[in-house]
Amino acid sequence: MTDLLKTRLSRRRVLQAAAIGAVGIDPALRAAVWAQGSDKPEKEEVKIGFIPLTDCASVVMASVLGIDKKYGVKIVPSKEASWAGVRDKLVNGELDMAHVLYGLVYGVHLGVSGPKKDMAVLMTLNNNGQAITLSKKLSDKGAVDAASLAKLIASEKREYTFAQTFPTGTHAMWLYYWLASAGIDPFKDVKNITVPPPQMVANMRVGNMDGYCVGEPWGQRAIMDGIGITAITTQDIWKDHPEKVLGTTAEFTKKYPNTARAVTAAILEAGKWIDTGLQNKNKMAETIADKSYVNTSVDAINQRILGRYTNGLGKSWDDPNHMKFYNGGAVNFPYLSDGMWFLTQHKRWGLLKEHPDYLKVATEINRIDIYKQAAAATQTPVPKETMRTSKLFDGSVWDGKDPKKYAESFKLHA
Repeated sequence: MTDLLKTRLSRRRVLQAAAIGAVGIDPALRAAVWAQGSDKPEKEEVKIGFIPLTDCASVVMASVLGIDKKYGVKIVPSKEASWAGVRDKLVNGELDMAHVLYGLVYGVHLGVSGPKKDMAVLMTLNNNGQAITLSKKLSDKGAVDAASLAKLIASEKREYTFAQTFPTGTHAMWLYYWLASAGIDPFKDVKNITVPPPQMVANMRVGNMDGYCVGEPWGQRAIMDGIGITAITTQDIWKDHPEKVLGTTAEFTKKYPNTARAVTAAILEAGKWIDTGLQNKNKMAETIADKSYVNTSVDAINQRILGRYTNGLGKSWDDPNHMKFYNGGAVNFPYLSDGMWFLTQHKRWGLLKEHPDYLKVATEINRIDIYKQAAAATQTPVPKETMRTSKLFDGSVWDGKDPKKYAESFKLHA
């Protein structure tokens, strides 16, 4: 902030601006208001956990580009080894926030994926950009999609092993949904195991699993290394699906509401920066490929981030529904229906024994109030409704209106 701006920002103007809220305030003035006035972040250094995945990019870039400083905070990205580790560190306060699986946050809140603690989702970090990979061994036998996999499992009897990244997480739910669409029971017909994302490729290389679902770049990496093929992308299961979120504890948002808003605004702006164009995406890929972050080659990241896909079987295509971090603001709103969908799948697969109060749980966790403040600060459009309607690849429509009926509608369930 310039000395001139500091001088011009009298105490009265700061308080006036804070009182009328963020809408319509000049961004430079607004940043100064938040850094100096009653909305000043209570905690200025914020430790945010992340797993080495392409979709940690907006958290990392908010720090690397210094966008965080504009909102009066310093983001300290902390590289973590597993989602279970992220969960534990969030719960015990070693991490302030995390780039985290949507379903993990919901699982912790309900006490079905470890210790029970009230949690909060501040924003959705990205849509799309995960994939289900099958081993070359399977594809050589003709298993290249769900139907042909089901045929192979039926004809060649043995134990088939599939990996996801966390029991209540997004990858587990995409994997189970996809297997079940072809009549494969993910708990009875195959064995499913939990493996941290960065270890997927190495485990497939030594034959520990037949397939896995994970975020990029670990789908593309398997193809580059010649050990796997992409059977389906998650955006082909559900276009513009919710994926990672910015998660924290309810306790943190209560104690540090201004900090929660400031960090959300900084990461929103970083997502907007990434999605602005080719140059920014390439710079992002170069940054996060570093060993401090994802620790892979730039070309494992920068192709699929631009929608340039190959499946390892000779097919190439340009996918308009590749991973997005902002997309005009459409990505980031924490829709209640998005959180509720994961609960329906947790119930479907027996992770939840009874139907929860779906809407109540989502309303407790998804902090739309904080998000709206951050959206106003970054001039991000906000939808009128807190629910959205989505059609999945099997033709089912999810709109959040009758979650119990939806959860019970699946032929294959636990």
